[in-house]
Amino acid sequence: MSSMPTQKIHAVMLSISSQDLHSLNTLRLPSRALACVTLEDTGQLPELSALAQQYPQVHVLGGGSNMVLAPKIGGLTVRVRLPGIRLISESDDAWLVEAGAGEVWHDFVRTCLDQGWPGLENLALIPGTVGAAPVQNIGAYGVEVGSRIDSVLAWHIPQGRMHCLDASECRFAYRDSLFKHAEPGTWLITAVRFRLPRQWRPVLDYPDLQKHPLLARATSTEQGDSAPAGPTARQIFDAVCDIRRAKLPDPRELGNAGSYFKNPVVSTTQWEALHAHHPALPGYLQTDGRWKLAAGWLIDQCGWKGKRLGPVGMHTRQALVLINYGGAQATDVLALEEAVRADVRERFGVELEREPVAWGQP
Repeated sequence: MSSMPTQKIHAVMLSISSQDLHSLNTLRLPSRALACVTLEDTGQLPELSALAQQYPQVHVLGGGSNMVLAPKIGGLTVRVRLPGIRLISESDDAWLVEAGAGEVWHDFVRTCLDQGWPGLENLALIPGTVGAAPVQNIGAYGVEVGSRIDSVLAWHIPQGRMHCLDASECRFAYRDSLFKHAEPGTWLITAVRFRLPRQWRPVLDYPDLQKHPLLARATSTEQGDSAPAGPTARQIFDAVCDIRRAKLPDPRELGNAGSYFKNPVVSTTQWEALHAHHPALPGYLQTDGRWKLAAGWLIDQCGWKGKRLGPVGMHTRQALVLINYGGAQATDVLALEEAVRADVRERFGVELEREPVAWGQP
């Protein structure tokens, strides 16, 4: 990990105010940050570090797509709105592309494809910002963002210094990273650098992609050719968007945080025992010899798909997605979470873990 000198840039001073967060979290939970600032320029970072010393907690807010917010959020909340997309360099092997933490993730993926930089198409339509992507190590349809990251520029708030962490230092794992384990308020990601391969190959491991009409046609032999034509990155992007729109509700219409539970990973012994009793249980062998289970299948088998508990419920088309049907608070969400976890634990002996981060005391 290398530290970097702070650029002395004239920036507008940070303004502290109370902030209604109801429209700034995709679960649409009523919440208010008692003290909030908006970070729009890296020149504001030294001021932010000085300000943070006055508060017992610091929360960093991106797109609000992966959190359960209590009605009141104490401490200091920092809304990250750092913009910018640029090509840093290119070589025979890859393009090195940097994006500001405040960029909308899906828009960034689309911009990369528009510029002819493939590699992120499987991660299309994931809500949130670029800066939040490394924290959760977002992933979908066979690709995790950590596999495409070259380095992360992050401000260490207590130290008041910028650091450049390479991918190995970020300690990426399934829905996990260094940033998730650090004390809240330690790191603020300002930009992410992606290494996107020139020798691009499509990732089509998931059945949903293989069965999509657009990709099925692209991989079939056409007009007597001896080899499949193969899909383009843009075709995969479009297919992923189609699949996600068909399976997942739009947060603007139904409050949700995407996949609410992680897919559990179990030992080979536990997998063999589960599979013997439940032959239809989907399982995916991991590189470390363990097995990843489909949390949505487990939840569905427990009867929670489409089932409601007060103002919240699990979605009718995707049992992994927790829905706010209107009027819910954090306590309603956490009560449903515990009910689902208890049923899966009792029936399968498997412990589910929440993906979103909970802020404040419900």
